[in-house]
Amino acid sequence: MGNVTSSVAAKFAFFPPEPATYEVVREGGGGGRLFMTGVSPDKNVEVHLLETKAGNRIAAAFWRHPLARFTVLYSHGNAADLGQMVDLFLELRAHLRVNIMSYDYSGYGASTGKPSEFNTYYDIEAVYDCLKKEYGIRQEDLILYGQSVGSGPTLHLAARLQKLRGVVLHSAILSGIRVLYPVKVTFWFDIFKNIDKIRQVSCPVLVIHVSPYPLDMEQLMILLIGPMESACGSYPKKSMIHYGSRVVVIAI
Repeated sequence: MGNVTSSVAAKFAFFPPEPATYEVVREGGGGGRLFMTGVSPDKNVEVHLLETKAGNRIAAAFWRHPLARFTVLYSHGNAADLGQMVDLFLELRAHLRVNIMSYDYSGYGASTGKPSEFNTYYDIEAVYDCLKKEYGIRQEDLILYGQSVGSGPTLHLAARLQKLRGVVLHSAILSGIRVLYPVKVTFWFDIFKNIDKIRQVSCPVLVIHVSPYPLDMEQLMILLIGPMESACGSYPKKSMIHYGSRVVVIAI
């Protein structure tokens, strides 16, 4: 039963665009640098194909800002690939004056393999390793951003890194099973157990969530904030904006 349920949850978690909206090719067709189709050279982006622990090769793009102090490692939602998000990355880079490291999960875009919970963990680990080795990015200068299903790999990495500048969770999920059923406990066969992993995050966290259902939104905030209260102090439960020493939750 557990394997069946987790498999069903996984099917609801991943919807890679088909066909992919871009390709990664080598300049000149030989040993030149990599670039993404649809992105002109003047956009100041460096493209990588990174090998993961699972043996997949994932596409990653580093959008450099000349005056950046910080770098955002962006894990996108479940129904997009890098080609669809180029304009967003350009806007974020310009307005926030940060570097953006973006990537596609295994099975998305130009990345090989199949999407799965553990593959997303291997994917983000490979991207973080690239940031350290290729760009010398320190934890203290890194912000992890996870949207929707991207909150899974984001919290997986955040729970392991104790000196991050911060974490942003945008429309995060509590866990895979909780997307389907209003359960109150975490089952062993669940996927993306974010509600448990967030306890291990020690850096400042911004949680942003949009919902047409105010009651569900309030319940979501309580579930997300509850595990942090021991470390962050009490929260005014009736407020739609919650402040703690390390956590801000905004409902829109």
